[in-house]
Amino acid sequence: MRIQLQTTGEQARALQETLAQFTLAYNHVCAYGWHQGEKNGVRLHHATYYQTKALCPGLVSDLLIQARVKATETLRSAFTWKAKKEAASSKKAARAQQQGKPAPPFKPVRCPCSQHCAVRYNIHTYTLDWASQTVRLSTTQGKMSLAFTVPHFSERYRGCKIATADLLCCNGRWWLHVVVNVPEPVVPPHPEVIGVDLGLNRPAVTSTRHFLGTRRWKEIDRRTFRLKRKLQSNGSKSAKRHLKKLARKQMRFHRDCDHVLSKHLVQQAAPGSTMVLENLTNLREGVRHRKGEGQRRLHTWSFAQLYGFIAYKAQERGIVVERVDPRHTSQTCSRCGHQERNNRRSQSLFHCRFCGYQLNADLNAAINIRDKYCLAQNGRPVLSGPLSDGLSSQASA
Repeated sequence: MRIQLQTTGEQARALQETLAQFTLAYNHVCAYGWHQGEKNGVRLHHATYYQTKALCPGLVSDLLIQARVKATETLRSAFTWKAKKEAASSKKAARAQQQGKPAPPFKPVRCPCSQHCAVRYNIHTYTLDWASQTVRLSTTQGKMSLAFTVPHFSERYRGCKIATADLLCCNGRWWLHVVVNVPEPVVPPHPEVIGVDLGLNRPAVTSTRHFLGTRRWKEIDRRTFRLKRKLQSNGSKSAKRHLKKLARKQMRFHRDCDHVLSKHLVQQAAPGSTMVLENLTNLREGVRHRKGEGQRRLHTWSFAQLYGFIAYKAQERGIVVERVDPRHTSQTCSRCGHQERNNRRSQSLFHCRFCGYQLNADLNAAINIRDKYCLAQNGRPVLSGPLSDGLSSQASA
């Protein structure tokens, strides 16, 4: 939950200094790990702790450790992305050589660096009092008590047990993103299984014949893209400032759409039932021939964020979330099981070449997703992909 802190001028300066020193410690560990090729947290701690302590004398030891932990997480992700990108670059170069074309330019992954790294707090560096609505934080000026306000949509989490928290500044306002532990409901299992087909044209279609999401979202994205294209061609300072605002606005819009869609999806399932989604982890690597608007929308699709929202909302209602292999779900007839590429006549029409069955293509895919999971429960190994990347493992237990 995001709570806004009410700060005075002196408190804001102390928080700003804390944020600056935490960012310095984070960047120092990232630079060392990147140049040394090190991503092990223990070895990074032994190699950088005393250096970061000298660079950031105002931070307590626990905040220095949290900066190193965040840097370790970033380095692991960066090294993974670097290896994946280098492997993909060699394949693209070989493919271009076979076709007699010049190799595409390679843009190397650079060392991770942050201008404003959010300060991570744990139970040793902050305490939160729900009754008085005050939080006590460790800063470079010592412990500091600040008042906060809880937004109305987070009132139901008031009083829950707190875990970690991130402190960040946005447009001069200080926010604390607090992770709270909500007790899991005790819900009897329900036999219902719902398959969900996620897509770009129709955001979500369930096997229970519910078409969720609105076409207005697609048109807003188009309008935003046209505006960004005009501003980028302008190139003035005011255009660049506008582009930054537009990027933040688009991120908030996509987050809101994912929240709305995940809420409606969870409401379609009964408590204790099972919701089956597609495993889209490697979706972008598998698509080669998509061009134009389809490629742009595919690479801006925040399906991993949507997975996370569905996972925790479903867990609050006792719904089990599973994933299946998405291959051939759009080409297989949900009535007779015949699989053929030509079964998908258009984006919205599915017409089986074998039995003549016609249905909305997304609805047909949702039914196939549900059937794949049910077949796997009967002993056929069709599930694919770890549930930990993008989905909560607890929600899938």
